[in-house]
Amino acid sequence: MLEISDQILQASGLTEEELTLEIAVALYQREILSLGKAAELANLHRFAFQAALSERQVPVNYGPEDLEADMATLDRVLPS
Repeated sequence: MLEISDQILQASGLTEEELTLEIAVALYQREILSLGKAAELANLHRFAFQAALSERQVPVNYGPEDLEADMATLDRVLPS
């Protein structure tokens, strides 16, 4: 859990949840955290975090590895 001092919150003018979301977005945008981990940091469902990214015009990073992982998941879940 990320602990943010009252002084930092007051200086930012944001709530703890808002500031944590902004940190998660920044780390995701810099490709330091994956979508799932950034959503977890922000304490949001992945879809809610993606909506927050969209509101900030931050593109979703979806590379070949993500496609392969999604295809593997579909192969496991869907019958042939």
